[in-house]
Order: sequence, then structure tokens, then C-alpha cells
Amino acid sequence: MNIRKGEKKDMKAVLELIQELATFEKEPDAVVVTVADLERDGFGDYPLFHTFVAEVDDDSSDSEQAKQIVGIALYYYRYSTWKGKTIHLEDLIVKEKMRGSGLGFALYSKIIEQGKLDKVRRIEWAVLDWNTPAIDFYIKSGAKVLDDWRVAQMDENGINEFLSKL
Repeated sequence: MNIRKGEKKDMKAVLELIQELATFEKEPDAVVVTVADLERDGFGDYPLFHTFVAEVDDDSSDSEQAKQIVGIALYYYRYSTWKGKTIHLEDLIVKEKMRGSGLGFALYSKIIEQGKLDKVRRIEWAVLDWNTPAIDFYIKSGAKVLDDWRVAQMDENGINEFLSKL
């Protein structure tokens, strides 16, 4: 297993993992982002996100150096009016066949190490209320899962609807 910074060439595998997560979260048709979007948005002059990828030897390849990406952590920086610079962990994804192998913990640890390196005052993420294994893991690791905050979102249709009323 190897954890490293994601590169532009990894975005096809990253998108495959994003799609796998969407399926796990019962939203298989919700992903509209493309490889081109990920390449543009993550690797321009002002990247909107960063990734760590987890790779293992690709047993299906004849090449001794072939690696397969089986997990990612995608994060970006935010700014809190109370705390200053923070990291938002958008997604931590491990291929289903690799869950329980320690890859998720390794990626999670890498994000926390990055936060310490960057001197952030908070790392935050969202977790679905029915994903009790993840919630239990986060609590055991020392994270607080907040019950008194709700996530608010406005999708593309909501944006258009709102603006049409102005």
C-alpha cells in the first residue's frame, strides 16, 4: 500500500471511486462531474481541491510496477470566521473490496497530518446519519459528530429558481 498526493493522471480512477461512493450512498445517477472537470479544477493555477490516493499493486497487470488506485481522500481549504484556515474533507472513499484493509485509516491519517502541517485549526467533513460504521470510527478517533448542525445545500435547480425570482 502506498499513499501519495494525487496527480492529474489519476483523475479517471478518482472519478470511478466517486461513482462507487455515489452508488453506495444510494445516488448512482447524481454524479455529473467529469474527468475533464477534475483535471481542470484540481490542477490549474489555483486548484479548487487536492487529493491523496491509496494505491496497491495491480495483480491483473503483467507489469511489476503497475499500481491500482483503490482509495482517495479529496479535500480543500476553507476559512472559518471563528477559527481561520480549515480543511474540509469532501470525501474519503475506499473500494468496497478493500474496506477493512486499513486503507481508509491511512487516508484519514494523511488528512489529519496535512492539517497539522498546514497549521489548520479545524478539519471538518459530513457523514450520513445512517452510516453508523463511519460515525463510530470517527468518534473512536477523537472527532466530534455534531447533532445540532444541519447541512444546507442549494442545487443547480435551486440556484436557477432563486435567481429567476429576483
